[in-house]
Amino acid sequence: MTVPALQPKKIGPKKVAPKKVAIVVHQEHSRPGRVGVLLEKRGYELHRLCPNLGCDLPEDMSDYAGVVIFGGPMSANDCGTLAGIKCELEWIPKVVEAGVPFLGLCLGAQLLTRAVGGRVGPHPEGLVEIGYVDVEPTEAGRDWIKAPMKVYQWHREGMRVPDCCELLATNDRYPVQAFRYGDNAFGFQFHPEVTLEMKEIWTLKASERLKMPGAQQRGVHLAMHALYDPPLNRWIDGFLDRWLATDTRATN
Repeated sequence: MTVPALQPKKIGPKKVAPKKVAIVVHQEHSRPGRVGVLLEKRGYELHRLCPNLGCDLPEDMSDYAGVVIFGGPMSANDCGTLAGIKCELEWIPKVVEAGVPFLGLCLGAQLLTRAVGGRVGPHPEGLVEIGYVDVEPTEAGRDWIKAPMKVYQWHREGMRVPDCCELLATNDRYPVQAFRYGDNAFGFQFHPEVTLEMKEIWTLKASERLKMPGAQQRGVHLAMHALYDPPLNRWIDGFLDRWLATDTRATN
């Protein structure tokens, strides 16, 4: 009896995981800071985009492992006067609905808030958070933020998120400090990306903000860095791996 020869199994091309992360900034000199460094250490190419300078945002997200939108001096409510802000508000729902991991930091979180139906506005007493501030995880947030921690802040507006969002961290002055929308979108009011060098620049170039009610003075920002930055660095380093794993395209 002749045994038929085994035929090699045809295997299609292996799907390659995307290795780019879209970095959306709001000024020509803006940097991704520590978040950018940590992503590059993981082998990701950073694709820097600035809609406020006329840059188009990508419609096809298949090449991107994630999107990070950073902060800026403008407001998420400036969609009527800044074409870049309007463009981002229209683009964010497409990114989130596509299942791409999304992370909004400060203004980026406020843009996510507005994009999903929430509101952004100043503190009722005009208070700001500029410097190191305590945040407390909620019950739901303890899976992402294990314990209260000091975080670096630089904002004068806060968020009110709709019921479709899950609150992850809070404090008394600005109750929405971190939240999640769906499986793959996160917003943090604070700045885990800011390095000591960035603090030195911000506190000099935007020193007028340090006169606002509730702001800490420059020396406090810099002196607190050595104490509070190492645990914040460890936290964001661990968070990024879990965040990148929220890509729901793998299960669609």
